Amino acid sequence: MKKIFLLTVLCIPSFFFAQTPCDSGMAGIFPCEGYDLISQIPLSTMNSVKANDSWGWTDPQDGKEYAIICLNEATAFIDISDPLNPVYLGQMPGESNDHTTWRDAKTYANHVFVVSEDTGHGMQVFDLTRLRNVANPPEIFTPDEVYSDFGSAHNIAINEDTGYAYVLGTSTFGGGAHFINIQDPVNPVADGGHAGDGYTHDAHIVTYSGPDTDYTGQEIMIASNENEVVIVDVTDKSNTQTIATIAYNNVHYTHQGWLTEDHRYFILGDETDELNTGINSRTIFFDFEDLDNPQFHFEYEGPTGATDHNGYVKGDKFYLANNAAGLRVVDISDIANANATQIGYFDSYPTNDTSGFNGSWNVYPFFESGHIVISDRAQGFLLVKESLVLGTEDVELDSSVAIYPNPASNEVFIASKQFAIESIKVTDLSGKQIYVSGEMSQDNYRLDISALSSGVYFVTLNNQVTKKIIKQ
Repeated sequence: MKKIFLLTVLCIPSFFFAQTPCDSGMAGIFPCEGYDLISQIPLSTMNSVKANDSWGWTDPQDGKEYAIICLNEATAFIDISDPLNPVYLGQMPGESNDHTTWRDAKTYANHVFVVSEDTGHGMQVFDLTRLRNVANPPEIFTPDEVYSDFGSAHNIAINEDTGYAYVLGTSTFGGGAHFINIQDPVNPVADGGHAGDGYTHDAHIVTYSGPDTDYTGQEIMIASNENEVVIVDVTDKSNTQTIATIAYNNVHYTHQGWLTEDHRYFILGDETDELNTGINSRTIFFDFEDLDNPQFHFEYEGPTGATDHNGYVKGDKFYLANNAAGLRVVDISDIANANATQIGYFDSYPTNDTSGFNGSWNVYPFFESGHIVISDRAQGFLLVKESLVLGTEDVELDSSVAIYPNPASNEVFIASKQFAIESIKVTDLSGKQIYVSGEMSQDNYRLDISALSSGVYFVTLNNQVTKKIIKQ
């Protein structure tokens, strides 16, 4: 028996931009390679003049993903569980009217911790589970707690293994890390700090499991301290120990870095070397096989002169917020042999790719879904995802299947010469499954697409043959 199904897709609000594939090097106005624009929310929707940092949260209750966007004035929360139709839930204003450019947020135990360089701001604590029940977005949220042992701060890092926050660039501890026990998130407790190495701009703190067995299980802070990288054992908060420091050639501003997942290599960005010397984007790789004796490994040169900002490692890829060059994705699978290669990008600042402080401030690549948040100074929130690469089973290479869209009847006709069509799955550009049907056992099918919004979709037969269709 022939079956006809309606496919239901929610309408996209007019102030959002959604589902723009990277086609011939462009996704709408944005240059790209291998990454599609899934959706966007502009600054005007969030009542802001500029975005800066960003982070993400996945609700353990239902797996929903949320973007956390730092603005000059506030922290915004966006439900991206339907990636094509993100919901701006509202914002939590800062604790000051300064509205400076710098705000930073990290998460732990279903809470977000926010600091700012605004005078008297302190550290806001917000229970993210409150986002589950936002009845009438956008709302104005208030923090659940404000920690006030410091006023302004540049940055915050959190070791989720230990439940400690490390607030950086305050007036305490000479601008070094200010330790806060956040194991009970709404009752943060001061627990000392590290002042021995001067001002810390950014840091990555891990429970160490790398090749140097002298430090296995210790809490290690890798700090970017303006003119050098500092490795500190912060296990004993009352007796921190500097393990080693390392500088490098052509130091201008040691800005931010991230360890590889095996804790062997540290990948660093110097923020002002491109601006001061006219070189292309430079990323510096260190070998931390021996924490007491860190070594320079190699430098990677990007294809543009844009200023590098924040970068993160997920698996064998390095995701870099490259200011005017947007998101840059670098393959680091051959890092041991001093090889790194750009394999994709999404340029959120199409005006140019030159040095300076325009474009992407931060990227968040850690969602299980593969969606990547870009917080862009002028464009606001953008959600991108790696383009679907059709494999050897693509119907364009498989003559046994034909798929014919029929715009006049709002149907897609599917015919197979060699096998029964046992199941059909339809997904959108974000990877969200819209429709699935099994137990069909027929060699042709008419798929009703009348309820689909305009955009790009993928039809998969029997979980092996995939075809891209475009609904105009």
